[in-house]
Amino acid sequence: MNTPADSSASFSAPPLLPTIHGPADVKALPPGRLPQLAQEIRDEIIAVTAKNGGHVGPNLGVVELSIALHRVFSTPEDQFVFDVAHQGYVHKLLTGRGGEFFRGLRQSGGASGFLYRAESKHDSYGAGHAGTALSAALGMATARDLRGTHEHVVALCGDAAFTCGITMEALNNVVSSTKRLIVILNDNEWSIAKNVGAISKYLNRLSTNPTYNRVHGDLERFFTSLPGGQDMHQMWVKWKRETKDFFVPSSLFEKFGLRYIGPINGHNLDELVKNLEFAKQSDTPIILHVLTKKGKGLEAALAHPEKFHGASPYDPATGESLKPSVAHATPAPPHYQDVMGKALVRFAKADARIVGITGAMPSGTGLAHLANECPKQFFDVGIAEEHAVIFAAGLATKGIRPVVAIYSTFLQRGFDPIVHDIALQNLPVTFVMDRAGLSPNDGPTHHGLFDLSYLRCVPNAVIMQPKDEDELVDMMHTSLQLPGPGFIRYPRGAGLGVKIKDAPAALTVGQAEVIRQGSNIMIWALGTMVQDALALAARLEAEENLSVGVVNARFVKPLDRTLLLSHAACIPLLITMEDHVLAGGFGSTVLEALQEADCQTPVERIGWPDKFVEHGSSQEILRSSYGLSADDIYRRVISRWRNRHADHVEAGA
Repeated sequence: MNTPADSSASFSAPPLLPTIHGPADVKALPPGRLPQLAQEIRDEIIAVTAKNGGHVGPNLGVVELSIALHRVFSTPEDQFVFDVAHQGYVHKLLTGRGGEFFRGLRQSGGASGFLYRAESKHDSYGAGHAGTALSAALGMATARDLRGTHEHVVALCGDAAFTCGITMEALNNVVSSTKRLIVILNDNEWSIAKNVGAISKYLNRLSTNPTYNRVHGDLERFFTSLPGGQDMHQMWVKWKRETKDFFVPSSLFEKFGLRYIGPINGHNLDELVKNLEFAKQSDTPIILHVLTKKGKGLEAALAHPEKFHGASPYDPATGESLKPSVAHATPAPPHYQDVMGKALVRFAKADARIVGITGAMPSGTGLAHLANECPKQFFDVGIAEEHAVIFAAGLATKGIRPVVAIYSTFLQRGFDPIVHDIALQNLPVTFVMDRAGLSPNDGPTHHGLFDLSYLRCVPNAVIMQPKDEDELVDMMHTSLQLPGPGFIRYPRGAGLGVKIKDAPAALTVGQAEVIRQGSNIMIWALGTMVQDALALAARLEAEENLSVGVVNARFVKPLDRTLLLSHAACIPLLITMEDHVLAGGFGSTVLEALQEADCQTPVERIGWPDKFVEHGSSQEILRSSYGLSADDIYRRVISRWRNRHADHVEAGA
């Protein structure tokens, strides 16, 4: 049976974690008590994530590393920059954010699942996307040098971050920007899925060569022990670099000017503290290669690192995901990502030109189905969204039909390649954009609320969103026949349970679907909001005796202007509904079309405000916080209906 935590040690002393109110308390502990603290932290993380879900594996892997950092450095004076920051739970517990606040992790009013500058002075930099830590830390270190202060800046980068182009760009600039920067390479061989590419293979070679750093250290001590040894050592360093390291192969990082130390056992506190103290005194940029086990302390997480990278609530004894209790045995509808992935397998088997591309997220995007059944038509490029987009462009120039599966929030990184490489050349690439709309527990870095705004302005783009699973498959079928780029956005989580047809239908591009006719109000809804619109229409009819129609917009670009203008000509009030920000979104598209036609029909737009939406326990709670609950929307529509004549008078004036 799996155990909830590492049972290699048993502690009878009073609990330590409740006494940790900040880094000073960590420093004050005798070294012999640190293993107990590490165990208690693991127990707490497992208990909280089992209930709330969260990034289990990454945090269990950095317990000792985080403790060692707070033993050696002093935040907030010294600054830690976590890549992605989804491995910051231990840091939160060590900086006064334990107790009930941490137990509310990823819930409304509780701790964020990422680091967040507004949450604590110990969070020097917020993040939610991979590959940003080294650039940010380099900027902070350079600012320190310019200001003449002496604090330490430590960048904590996972090995997968080095598959990200931003990290490599920063690496190229380190020695030209500062002489004091500490980089920790937390190497667990995983990002979300197993790491891919040449960097992954290279790091594996380093981690399996324990003599590397010992030989370098022995040679350094030898030269510095000689008369005039420091000069001799500098000559050795220069000669070694110019002769391609004939005796001892240098690391890639030393080619960029960083001193490489490692590999280090990331679960040995004494070894970690010793090496961090050395790095603290270094007068040259230094990289510590730390080997950790993702999920250490939870057998299920060690056995299934991809599943427990970011897990839903689970049973810590078995590792099984907890299913919501239901009063009947109706099976849960499939998730949109799996609907997409299975449909792509069908299309790929029928047409060898169709391939799938992911950026290190085969399971999260549903492309694991393609990887399993059509591996030659599947490509994982690592955390490299820009490359994924341009790679797809190159494939498309040769007659291949790429399907690029990237979360809406991560596709933001690919905006320039979308414009310059895909749309400008009008290449037939299909983008399937998961997590479009709100992603409640993850918060502002993961809400897919901006994609319509950043895509709608791009020429040649066809942008759509399905109302259900069957329409998603139809849209994929439609996009795979387009002469240019197609973008399909869909939400996180389960669909509606709609049966998927045996043969998909090709949709007429730019044609909306009238689901319900109305003469007083027409609601133009997009995607997941179609069901909300139908419920709203029924309520308005029952309680206000209004005739309310509902349109499934389907296409944001091109918009069904013919249908829209026909409604505007005879319907007193139009409503738009979208799970997206209002600024530049679907409602803006409708307003622009009406303005261009010199049509003054009133429009009430329902969507998210011009704010970064925080994390919360559920979509319902966050919607209520922003005036988007079903009751709030109902009141807004009724108010607008009653004021429509005033709207006309004001417009005429």
